[in-house]
Amino acid sequence: MVHIRELDPSASPLDYFGYELRRKREEAGLTQKELGGIVFCTGSLIGQIETTLKVPTREFAERVDAALMTDGCFTRLVGLVLRSQLPHWFQSYAEMEGKASYVSTYQCQLVYGLLQTQAYAAALLEVDYPDRVEEMVAARMERQRILKREQSPVLWVVMDESVLLQTVGGRVVMREQLAHLLTFRDNPWVHLQVLPFDVGAHAGMMGSFNVLRFDGDPDLHYCESYDQGHMTANPQVIRERSVGYARLQATALSPEDSADLIAGVMEDRYGDQSADEGCDVA
Repeated sequence: MVHIRELDPSASPLDYFGYELRRKREEAGLTQKELGGIVFCTGSLIGQIETTLKVPTREFAERVDAALMTDGCFTRLVGLVLRSQLPHWFQSYAEMEGKASYVSTYQCQLVYGLLQTQAYAAALLEVDYPDRVEEMVAARMERQRILKREQSPVLWVVMDESVLLQTVGGRVVMREQLAHLLTFRDNPWVHLQVLPFDVGAHAGMMGSFNVLRFDGDPDLHYCESYDQGHMTANPQVIRERSVGYARLQATALSPEDSADLIAGVMEDRYGDQSADEGCDVA
């Protein structure tokens, strides 16, 4: 007799998704293989998601809703599932980021998460989370959905020039990532500036930080240490970091000149793909 793993639907969003998927599938009189055939995946994958061994993607949730006629139930739930895959200490920030009307960020090492490609994100996450790359990349891509909303937040990014030169994932991955940044060149709600090396000492020397602004709620300042995030609405911190950010904006290249620099680095440093060593992470 086959042992069926029982889930506690109250344990986590992922457990609830798996529990409901099994319940709705059985209610429809379908085997795992039959449902897999309808939503273009294997029956094994259906079983893995039903037992929380795999994390569902948004595309999977949408197909299941269509197949089982569940009126968007799984599509609504998958956002919670994917957010739960983010590091625990980061989840509160991601929630506030999704509610902000204005996001300002200074990045001294990495492309900001909302602007990362899948391959770039995977190369970063593989360093610290080699066993969870797939689900954490899916969570990061889900986080980016706020930029596609009808009322998306204004996103202003100042990044150090070193971000363009740090080869994450290989030359092909970097070329794709810089090309992706250039797609925002004419986006009225996304502004990107590069802080060049020759500015010398500047207001971001202490490291990356974000300031979130809301309609009707206090601003928030966010920064990270190695294993946790720090978020505060302290008025003095907000005052100091807001002024610091304005100074970074004034010191950095204009958005137009920044786009030109990104395009130049993309071609000069990452243009010869025939010399690429390949990329293991997709």
